[in-house]
Amino acid sequence: MKTAQDLKILLQNIDHKSYPAYKSAQGSYQFRNYILSIDHVQGDPFASPSRVSIRVKGSTAAFPPSLYDTVPKKVALQDLLLRLFGEQIEQFNFKARGSGKSGLLAVSRCGQEILERSACAISTGDGGLTLQMQIGFPASGRTIQSRELIRILYDFLPGCVENSLFYKNISADLCRRTAELCEDQEYIREELRRRSLAAFIADGSVLPRRSGVSELPMKNAVAFRSPEALAVTMDLPHRGTIRGMGIPRGITLVVGGGFHGKSTLLKALERGVYNHIAGDGREYVITSADAVKLRAEDARSISQVDISLFINHLPGGRDTGNFSTEDASGSTSQAANMVEAMEAGSSLFLIDEDTSATNFMIRDELMQRVVSDAEEPITPFISRVRELYEKAGISSVIVAGSSGSYFHTADVVIQMKEYLPLDITEKAREEAARYPEVLTASSAFRMPSFRRIPRAGSALRGQERIKRKVLGHEGIQINKSSTDLRYLEQLADTEQLAALAYILSYSARHLMDGSRTLREIVDLLEEKMDREGLPALSDGPYLSSDLARPRRQEIFACLDRCRELSFTLRRQ
Repeated sequence: MKTAQDLKILLQNIDHKSYPAYKSAQGSYQFRNYILSIDHVQGDPFASPSRVSIRVKGSTAAFPPSLYDTVPKKVALQDLLLRLFGEQIEQFNFKARGSGKSGLLAVSRCGQEILERSACAISTGDGGLTLQMQIGFPASGRTIQSRELIRILYDFLPGCVENSLFYKNISADLCRRTAELCEDQEYIREELRRRSLAAFIADGSVLPRRSGVSELPMKNAVAFRSPEALAVTMDLPHRGTIRGMGIPRGITLVVGGGFHGKSTLLKALERGVYNHIAGDGREYVITSADAVKLRAEDARSISQVDISLFINHLPGGRDTGNFSTEDASGSTSQAANMVEAMEAGSSLFLIDEDTSATNFMIRDELMQRVVSDAEEPITPFISRVRELYEKAGISSVIVAGSSGSYFHTADVVIQMKEYLPLDITEKAREEAARYPEVLTASSAFRMPSFRRIPRAGSALRGQERIKRKVLGHEGIQINKSSTDLRYLEQLADTEQLAALAYILSYSARHLMDGSRTLREIVDLLEEKMDREGLPALSDGPYLSSDLARPRRQEIFACLDRCRELSFTLRRQ
């Protein structure tokens, strides 16, 4: 292997040459206590920054195995190291002079959620550590300024590596607290299963966020406090005894006046599928890991989905047992979203009436009198919500501010008042008894069929080179095929969208053979990522350093929304 001195000599020799000469620096170099690899060199100073990785031996990094001996703890430690390294390089960002992105030092920017990312990986076997970053190689115009790059690689970077990736230079207490918080969070997730709870929200949690564009906790917000009837105590391994509100499995209705915190509570539950960092305010807001936020999604495409549980007898005799459309209505899209969530294995639906199709959620008595059930193809959710729980094991948390019809069927009714929950179940039942229950005729409950086989179009398979692009939080593009993901509200980071682009293209090229069902494909994807990590998704010589692993539910949702996929049904 070449040495750090070899790299310095090479850089000195190409100083003031044309920018493409930087490509000669690609390769791995042994520095004093780590290996620096220049994996990809940008085409010019205005292009995407060069890709660089840093590898530290386990014996050198020397993190105790107790910090990464489980997958959740390993992900938490990787997250911590990325944050520490990001803090270190920030002080040197753009300190090197040049045009365009010259002097840029960047690494994945972690949000409030703790996610598995390609930017940092720890080997469970020996504790070896790999970190990927971006560096803008300096130039004046298209003329190499290698002395500035030498400053970055030899003056700036070594200190950043030592101060953030070596255990001896990091607060041992911080590492320990990170691991302990992770263990406590995972303990609560296990307790949800053991106690038949859908979610848990600890007393003292801060649910409101600072603004619509900030996930930081709101300052001076009302701290959460559980009503006594729903209070649950848990003895965590490290935090000790903790009290909070346990939402039982079944049907939970959240009501209250406008601006009193109903949607805030639901938003916290949506993100409770992820662990959160200390200080976020939602560290102990834990939701069933497979929970899915559902909504209407006008104009989405649907392919071969069995929505007959909710929609039947369409005009023209259209079959809803394998329904397809390029332009779904609000009710049809929400029905498809529910069935697809069932296919993905969700055991908890999170629903806000504000983003739902009204005619999908409820048909009141007067409407039934005017338009008979025989003339209405939609079986509203209220007529299926009980069966979904009792026959399919799927619980629901529903936010409602205008319709009281769900009072009749709810197991628990929570009123949010000034951001505090009140258990009003008995009061709601007493009041509901004075009003007739809205009953809509419905067919017998039948589990949807999950036999869909996806086949990729040519735009996804591509040629030798596949172009992937993330369209902010809106969606992804592979070659010329765009997939709209803007309504997948549980995607916490654009890096998850980047990973979905890799997942989609990898699946199209290697797994969609015309015989595997969607479930089988996602199972294979998850097994591969569990075994090999996110690098398993790459077909090229290097993997993007800005990927974060999405949940199984979002993988299904992405594949479901890709218009370039055509679905057939496996014969029964």
